Amino acid sequence: MLTRLSLQDNLSHVPASSWELDELRFLRVTAMAADPKDILLVGLGAVGAIYAFILQSKGLARVTVVARSNYEAVKENGMHIKSLKYGDHEGWRPYRIFGSVEDAADRAYSHVVLLTKVIPELQTNTELLRALLSAPYTDRFPQPVYVLMQNGMYIESDLWDSVKALNQGPPKIIGTSVYIGTKLLDRNVVEHSDFDRVSMGIHREELNVTTNTPEESAILSEFGDILATGGTQVTVVPEIQRIKFHKNAWNCTLGPICALSRHSLQALFRKPLDAPSEDENGEPVVSRSSDLTPAQRAVAGLPTSFPMVAEYTIPWLYESLEEVQSLGQKLFPDAEAPGVNPNLPMSVMTGTARIVTKPTSNERPSMLVDVELGRPMEVEVIVGSVIRAAKRHGVSMPRIETLYALLLLIQENALYEFRKKKNA
Repeated sequence: MLTRLSLQDNLSHVPASSWELDELRFLRVTAMAADPKDILLVGLGAVGAIYAFILQSKGLARVTVVARSNYEAVKENGMHIKSLKYGDHEGWRPYRIFGSVEDAADRAYSHVVLLTKVIPELQTNTELLRALLSAPYTDRFPQPVYVLMQNGMYIESDLWDSVKALNQGPPKIIGTSVYIGTKLLDRNVVEHSDFDRVSMGIHREELNVTTNTPEESAILSEFGDILATGGTQVTVVPEIQRIKFHKNAWNCTLGPICALSRHSLQALFRKPLDAPSEDENGEPVVSRSSDLTPAQRAVAGLPTSFPMVAEYTIPWLYESLEEVQSLGQKLFPDAEAPGVNPNLPMSVMTGTARIVTKPTSNERPSMLVDVELGRPMEVEVIVGSVIRAAKRHGVSMPRIETLYALLLLIQENALYEFRKKKNA
């Protein structure tokens, strides 16, 4: 199961009266139900299918979907959604479905939602949305609010520049941090767990603006109301990049470790299910090193799979996360809004261990799944973006750079095979 793990990321202002919030939302939702929004959603994978269902489920939106690899299967038979949270829906269909953005560029959309992988070596978001960013579309229709429900840091920048160049007013782009448990069982069958939530905020050219303007609040409320009414948990934040940074800390460390080792998260923190709880001498499994490093002492209380993993691998992961934390403290100083979690390494590791040590846990990072299937990964937006930011701010990241260097060996070969197959 592809799972996005939760970190402490709620910077939103809490109204004095939750009743007032409910009342305002009720009025807005009632108005939207009488005039549903036309929303274009690009990417009908595991996450895209669930959010297409959520957006359309209460009648507040007519969702046009662009599906690529599974277009024919969904067009013919619909989508079979098997969700612990939303129920079983066989043959579910969006309002409309197309195989390309070009085919869907026939009307104005209030929102365009991207749920694709971001692999700029193959296609940028601007290239994917070219039909909406050029004539004749730009001559006939206004620009929508773009919602990027994708992994990675700074992925909004190229789209911001492209929309700004149209001279149709300030770009309206919502960045998000999505946490969900879902996977595709077949081209048109998706399995979903019992959780999904999204933090969302306005993308700006300036970092560390920690207050939403009334216009920004209205943009966020409009889309957030549709999602929340559909059932997902929504948190509106005044500054989204620091929220995304917390999630990316997980993605740029644990994802690469699993992809490179070809082992999932359970191999770090959980003993094999058929392993005894004691070693061959009948003693609890602990590190045999008497001269512990600071990292080894810090992680000494975490569950681990094997003694050598406890002695070397888990402390190395902790030190990698310390590098990420150092960058975060440079990027997002603790001022008007909370900066980066000062306990980020342990927050990430304890949160992950709590989930994956369960006997029923089978979470698999998307990078690992991509490697196993021979597909290109989101290396540049998840890891490369961190490396480049660290160089700009003079932060040393030898462990993250090592992960990046090794991932590139896999990535370049996967890209070569992908292009060769595409051009055959």
